[in-house]
Amino acid sequence: MNAASTLRKIWKLPDVRVSVLFILAMLVIFRLAAHIPIPGVDATALKQLFQSNQVLGLLNLFSGGTIENFSVVALGVGPYITASIIFQLLTMVVPQLEELSKEGEAGRAKINQYTRLLTVPLAILQGYGIISLLRQSSARILGDLTPLQIAATLVVMTAGTLMLMWIGELISEKKMGNGISLLIFAGIIAGLPTVIQRSLLTFDREQAATWLLYAGIALATIVAVVLITEAQRKVPVSYAKRIRGMRLFGGVETHLPLRVNPAGVIPIIFAISVILFPPLLAQFFIRAKSPGIVAAAEWVITTFQNQTFYAAIYFFLVIGFTYFYTAIVFRPDQIAENLQKQGGFIPGIRPGEPTTAYLSYTLNRILLAGATFLGAIAVLPVVLQNFTGTQTLVIGGTSLLIVVSVIIETVNQIEAQIAMREYEGI
Repeated sequence: MNAASTLRKIWKLPDVRVSVLFILAMLVIFRLAAHIPIPGVDATALKQLFQSNQVLGLLNLFSGGTIENFSVVALGVGPYITASIIFQLLTMVVPQLEELSKEGEAGRAKINQYTRLLTVPLAILQGYGIISLLRQSSARILGDLTPLQIAATLVVMTAGTLMLMWIGELISEKKMGNGISLLIFAGIIAGLPTVIQRSLLTFDREQAATWLLYAGIALATIVAVVLITEAQRKVPVSYAKRIRGMRLFGGVETHLPLRVNPAGVIPIIFAISVILFPPLLAQFFIRAKSPGIVAAAEWVITTFQNQTFYAAIYFFLVIGFTYFYTAIVFRPDQIAENLQKQGGFIPGIRPGEPTTAYLSYTLNRILLAGATFLGAIAVLPVVLQNFTGTQTLVIGGTSLLIVVSVIIETVNQIEAQIAMREYEGI
């Protein structure tokens, strides 16, 4: 289905058209809120701080570009993402939550409610951490705030996060893309004109080769992201013939798809959380009374600002978290058990434990390519900056990964909605 045909069908189907227009309206509301600043902030100094700090730039990316403006939705959807990740992990290790997740829609609704409740304290903690960081910065981004002003700012920032969480869930209910991912996507796209404008203002003919290099790398990155996102290993599965009454069942040849990158961008989010924590924590001790604590805090901040160390630790954390998260969400023992119950088997592999071992071995082999790709994408901006010596043009590999992944997912869901309505004759 080509783009023009898809757009025509979207416009012709009333409910699909209304859903698409509703999603666009919600994204417009998000971007309007992102430009309503909290009073008392030096916006110019704040933007310079985020542009000069690679770690804070990552935090700004996953907030949807809202922290850079210190708007009423400055925290973005970060606390909600963190709460979702925590409950995803807890569901795998806490038996009560695991049983709750198996209760269908009612169980998932309860887990979602717990996730929303956890978002509130996480938003307060993250908001206080950012306020403390900005107050302690040498640029004096925030002036002296009274406890009442700090409390009021935290209330506004937490309310902004809850509003975005609500908007994201409303978008997801339309079944035309993940609402939270679309909010991050909108934030990335909204920052693109500013990057292009800044690049054009500083352009000279000597940078033509650099521009061509960046354009080529961007194109190659987009192609690679599409290939890795869609790539999968098809494990053949056969179902034995069974007779029930007077009817014959089974005898079907199908396949089990194993994705090269089953974790998506979750490992990058995990890695960013780990990288952000030490320097943010060190900021609280930079003005301590003990010289030893101050020296340790300065060492942590300086170490994480080192581009080589930052790139190396970021790369290996992404690879490690890719394997970790995949091990949690992909359960080869359950898949092998379900295949055996349904009379299915992998040709040449005995059911049970041998099938579990085969699936684990196969996934670990293809996962190495996916994990290495995610790690390379994560450190791509640092490598390019060191190679070209310029920070004007920045190809954000993580940004491209999110944008392309969201576009693919949204287009697939829209086409599925169109196909379903055509099948039903709507």
